[in-house]
Amino acid sequence: MRAVSAALAALQQLIGGLGTALLALLVLASLVVTALTCVVGVGFLMAPFTLRALHAMAGRERDRLGRHGPEIAAPDPPPTRLRPALTDPTTHRELRWLIQHVTLGLLLGCLGVLLPIFALRDTTFPLWWQLGPGSPSFTSLGFGTANSWADAIAASLLGIGWIALILGLTPAMARLQAWPGRRYLAAGADTDLSLRIAELTATRAAALDAHATELRRIERSLHDGTQNRLVSVTVLLGAARRMVARDPSAAEELLERAHTAAEQALAELRTVARSILPPVLADRGLAGALSGLAANCAVPCRTDVDVPERCAASVEATSYFVVAEALTNIAKHSGATRAAVTVRSRGRRLFLRIEDDGRGGADEDGGSGLAGIRRRIAAHDGTLSVASPPGGPTTIEVELPCGL
Repeated sequence: MRAVSAALAALQQLIGGLGTALLALLVLASLVVTALTCVVGVGFLMAPFTLRALHAMAGRERDRLGRHGPEIAAPDPPPTRLRPALTDPTTHRELRWLIQHVTLGLLLGCLGVLLPIFALRDTTFPLWWQLGPGSPSFTSLGFGTANSWADAIAASLLGIGWIALILGLTPAMARLQAWPGRRYLAAGADTDLSLRIAELTATRAAALDAHATELRRIERSLHDGTQNRLVSVTVLLGAARRMVARDPSAAEELLERAHTAAEQALAELRTVARSILPPVLADRGLAGALSGLAANCAVPCRTDVDVPERCAASVEATSYFVVAEALTNIAKHSGATRAAVTVRSRGRRLFLRIEDDGRGGADEDGGSGLAGIRRRIAAHDGTLSVASPPGGPTTIEVELPCGL
């Protein structure tokens, strides 16, 4: 199902790219006409309108690519007069994108339209091949004829091949179609560096805030829980010592209460220690730790972890706490009947996906813990996306660098 959904999303991107490629072809034609008519002076009058069309086309492509992936930061507004545009680097990059999108993007977009048509036509060929008028029908590629049921079934096998191509190649085709836009339409190097500095400044502040929040949580746990238990133990032991000479049986009762309080304090201390860095991560790795979380979850939860190599300890700890917080939210608020945790490691990046079939409507500002999860992830320069429409389902996707 994941391959099917990825292929459908890729086809949607390819078809959307075909639309912008056709518009880009019109813009390119107007640019060529403008350049040719500059010889007689008319092109100088057309240039501002043509340049505006180019910039608008580039802006539309940025918006399209931003809907299907990371947002593309727009540069400062480029000039619309001919003389400044001749030396403007943003205009030059937009022209390079325009040419590549009109050629490569148009070709890939056409394939995105034709492949499903070929797949549908050839897969269903045995159902209607005898109904076609005239001579036996050609296959979708235009070669071969169907003179028997064996030929018709062979054509349907070709349709299955088209489906396999769609499932296997369309995600790469969509990335290839988007590549010129992501390379040329983003803000220039200086702007990118400024944005990166601002982003790192914000994530550093988020990391410090998350660290301070974690220290406050640990301090509250020790102060309100463990410390009170130990004070109770001290008071009970003092009372028991004074009671020994007068009433040994009452002293034994006090000692029993002190022993129970000490055990509770020790259990709370273990809980606090595990919340700092769970030892199960070192003992069993991320897969074992997440399996333990799923086993203890109130909602039936399955885990699918494919991480061949260990990540940095801080990344594994962050992944563990993200899943723990998400499963806690599912159990408390979602009303779900099942949940799933999927973890993959690809290209030194760790991908987490937590899903449930609950009522949805998760609000990051509503005290659901998502804000804390986002701060933890931002500290590692990772990304978090939450899809939780009213009525469900809820899907949380996290991407983290694996670290060294």
